[in-house]
Amino acid sequence: MNFDIIFNDKKSRARVGKIQTDHGLINTPIFMPVGTLGTVKGVHQRELNEDIKAEIILANTYHLYLRPGIDIIKKSGGIHQFINYQKPMLTDSGGFQVYSLSQNRKITEDGVTFQSHINGDSHFFSPEKAIDVQREIGADIIMAFDECTPYPCTYNYAKKSMEMTHRWLIRCKNHFNNTKPIYGYQQYLFPIVQGGTYKDLRKKSAETIAAHNFPGYAIGGLSVGEPHQDMYEMTDVVTNILPKEKPRYLMGVGTPTNLLECIALGIDMFDCVLPTRNARNGLLYTMEGEINIKNEKWKNDLSILDPNGSTYVDQNYSKAYLRHLIISKEILGKQIASIHNLGFFIELMKQARKNIELGIFLEWKNKIIKKLQKRL
Repeated sequence: MNFDIIFNDKKSRARVGKIQTDHGLINTPIFMPVGTLGTVKGVHQRELNEDIKAEIILANTYHLYLRPGIDIIKKSGGIHQFINYQKPMLTDSGGFQVYSLSQNRKITEDGVTFQSHINGDSHFFSPEKAIDVQREIGADIIMAFDECTPYPCTYNYAKKSMEMTHRWLIRCKNHFNNTKPIYGYQQYLFPIVQGGTYKDLRKKSAETIAAHNFPGYAIGGLSVGEPHQDMYEMTDVVTNILPKEKPRYLMGVGTPTNLLECIALGIDMFDCVLPTRNARNGLLYTMEGEINIKNEKWKNDLSILDPNGSTYVDQNYSKAYLRHLIISKEILGKQIASIHNLGFFIELMKQARKNIELGIFLEWKNKIIKKLQKRL
C-alpha cells in the first residue's frame, strides 16, 4: 500500500493524501460508508459508485462471520465478488462488536468467547482467528484484534485492556506475516491504539504501536459516549506520536463537526453509521445545517431536497415528498435520505481536501462548522 502526502496544511495537522490499493485509489481525508453485513443499508452498490461516489466502504468481520458465514464468501471469491463491489474495502476485527456484547462474552489472554446475538451459539475469537477470518473475507485493509474499553472505565481496567491489546497485536502481526492473501491481491494490517480517555495511556499505546512498522494506524475506543472534547484531546495526543508518513484512521467517528475537527488534528480516514442511521429517522445533513424532515414546516415545501447536494436525489425530489415518504414509513424515503446523507459526507471530505490545498482549511472549517450545527 502506498500513501503519498500531497499537501500539508501550514496552520494545522490537516493533510491531503492518496492511498493506493490493488482495488483502486483512495483520496484522503476520506469518509467510509459502513456496510456492516456487506451492504450499506438501503443503498445499491451502483449508487455508491455513481451517485455517492464512495471510494472505500467498511464491512464487519463479526457480523459476516455469523451471517452469511465465511464459506459462501470464500466460494464467491472474496467479499468484493460476493457483493459485487470492486473498489477498496476495509473490515474491522470484530473487537468492537465483542465489546458491545458485554453481557454475553468472556475475555481471556487467549481471546474472547462470545455468544451469537442471532441464536446464542458459542464462538471463540483469538487474534489468530480474527486474522484468518479477515483473510477469508478478503478486504484490502484489515484490523488487528483489540479490546475496546467502555466509557467510563477505571484507569486500571483501561491499562490492563490496553496492555492485552498490545500483546494481541504481536500475535496478529506474526500470524498475518505467516499467512498469505487468498484472492490474489494484497491486504494490509492496521493496529489499533487504545487507552480509554487517559492521556498517559493513549501516549503509551501510540508509542508502543508506532514502534512497529505498519502501513497505517487506527485509533479505537473513542466515540463510545465520551464528551467530544475528550475525543479531540485523545486524538491530539495520538496523532502527535503516530508516524506522519502513514495514514491515521479514527474508528467510528462521527458527526460532520467531529470529522472536520479531527482532520485538523491529522486524521485521514473515518467511518460511522451516523449518516445512514440518522437518515432512516429523517435527519438530513446539509452545508447550511441539519433538517428534521419530519417537522411540519417541510409539509408543503416543494423546493428540491438540497440545491448544494451532489447526488441524484438532491436535485430530483422535493422536501415535501421526502417528508411524506418518511412519515408514511415508506422504504424509498429511507433510501433517498441515506443517499443524500452519504453524498453529503463524501462531498464534505472533498471540500475539506480542496480547502487544505488552498491553504485556508482552518478559516473554512471554523466558518462551516457554525452552519453545520444549525437546525433549519
